[in-house]
Amino acid sequence: MAEVIFDEVTKVYDDGTKAVDSLALEISDGEFMVLVGPSGCGKTTALRMVAGLEDISQGVVRIGERVVNYVPSRDRDIAMVFQSYALYPHLSVYDNIAFGLRVKKMPKAEIDRRVRDAAQVLGLEPFLKRKPRALSGGQRQRVAMGRAIVREPSAFLMDEPLSNLDAKLRVQMRAEVSRLQRDLGTTTIYVTHDQIEAMTMGDRVAVMRKGELQQVADPQTLYDEPVNLFVGGFIGSPAMNMIEARVVRANGGFALDVGRQRIGVDEATLARRPALRSYEGRTVILGVRPEDLEDASLEPDVPADRRLRGVVELREALGSELMVHFTVEGTQLALTEDVKELARDADVAVVPEATGGSAVLVGRFSVRSGIEESKPVEVAVDTRSLHFFDPETSKGIYEETSNDEQGGTP
Repeated sequence: MAEVIFDEVTKVYDDGTKAVDSLALEISDGEFMVLVGPSGCGKTTALRMVAGLEDISQGVVRIGERVVNYVPSRDRDIAMVFQSYALYPHLSVYDNIAFGLRVKKMPKAEIDRRVRDAAQVLGLEPFLKRKPRALSGGQRQRVAMGRAIVREPSAFLMDEPLSNLDAKLRVQMRAEVSRLQRDLGTTTIYVTHDQIEAMTMGDRVAVMRKGELQQVADPQTLYDEPVNLFVGGFIGSPAMNMIEARVVRANGGFALDVGRQRIGVDEATLARRPALRSYEGRTVILGVRPEDLEDASLEPDVPADRRLRGVVELREALGSELMVHFTVEGTQLALTEDVKELARDADVAVVPEATGGSAVLVGRFSVRSGIEESKPVEVAVDTRSLHFFDPETSKGIYEETSNDEQGGTP
């Protein structure tokens, strides 16, 4: 095992395209690090530079104590698992797993031990004599994992290894890959554009956009303290609602004017985000996650200044919850071009922006809600969990310090 370090790493292609820009990131020994972002953000290029499959234009990549910029891929002591299984169709499962070890002319007894140990860990023992065509997609992916495991590398590099699986199998394999990494304790860099995959699997998650690292932190910190609009809109499914609001003084405290409605700002929120006080009289971008909105009829004790009135546009019953799309008066900024791009890339439905001075918000309601489409609705807002962003810089509003120090940024 070994740590992996990107030291101001840049990749510029011959046509001038800058795929990765000054990436500075340290992956600790034994850590499961997820690189996430939309297509073209540079995450796969970063992984390929560690693997030795892409030249490094500037900066240094270290694996352990060794600079590997000019070390051939085969000598870097890493193992890759790709999106495609890349199995040899004419070889059995056993021979596919053993192939790399045989190329290295390892003793037969050691090859057999490693293959059978990996097969036991991955539940492949009954299938060792089968050919890949006789396996399911999940079993083939396990074989590809086994081929990496038997090498006992310093680091695993995984490039969207679950993207070819159906939804149910992906959930199952997410758990298996996470368990496997914990059991082996091998440093792992995992690339995906699926933010749910990233949040459920990674010890830490590095969010990338247009070749630049936006934020790196544990999943909960990314969720609670997004460093900017892009991270806020990216983390969470459905995406965070974003709407213009004006910060005002009210009743001895602070409040937010949203259209002609007013929401009180919880004292606990102000304590966590004291810089919001300096925005008095100014417009901010208010972020509210769908799970922080509820049918107010189910929460009668919520005061009037913690409610929004609107009209139900769409009601989606999902069994365990209701996804409710409703319009309120205001100016919507919920779907920036970057977030729209991400939603398209991840095949997530995007709610169209409302027009005429109104905005569409999405709430995750209890199934006990009796709301109906095209009818008025009063929505309770959990003001303890509000997010605020500067409309000019797009940065999160937290302490009166540099935003680069917020939310676990590198």
